[in-house]
Amino acid sequence: MARDDVIEGYAAALFAVAKAENALPSVEDELYVFAKTIEQNTPLREALTDATVPAENKKGVIIDVLGDRANPLTVSLLGFVVDAGRAREIPTIVQRLAEVAAQERDHALAEVRSAVPLNDDQRDRIAAALSAATGRAIDVKVVVDPSVVGGVVARVGDEIFDGSLATRLEDAKQRLGSV
Repeated sequence: MARDDVIEGYAAALFAVAKAENALPSVEDELYVFAKTIEQNTPLREALTDATVPAENKKGVIIDVLGDRANPLTVSLLGFVVDAGRAREIPTIVQRLAEVAAQERDHALAEVRSAVPLNDDQRDRIAAALSAATGRAIDVKVVVDPSVVGGVVARVGDEIFDGSLATRLEDAKQRLGSV
């Protein structure tokens, strides 16, 4: 079975379980944040992907990281992926799950990077702006990324919308340099 088919299968399974349990929105968000944390946190990624670490220990790491802050279903689904020996693919599986969930709602998926967490009002305003820019309804997934000094950077499909302070300063510097 091709890797893409495996990813698709796991994403579909996680989606179906979360939807059946009427927990899709919260579980989807928690899985997304966890997957992005794995990508950004080398020690966590290594603990979950080290072939010499038993699955039970990896599931213990997930519990330590998420604890009571996450829906128990989120923890259970991550444990399922780890038990299946697919911890290395968690970010890819979760990305595909988010895409499937957005497609079911007839929305596009936007990954928004910000230096700080965004509140619901900020998320709604960003979703409205991206919707106006793309002509599609948007599901916003926020990734806290300290390298974004101020503002946000959003990706919808292949389009990048860079409203970061660093880019604005660079643009201003370019304009001033050409005067």
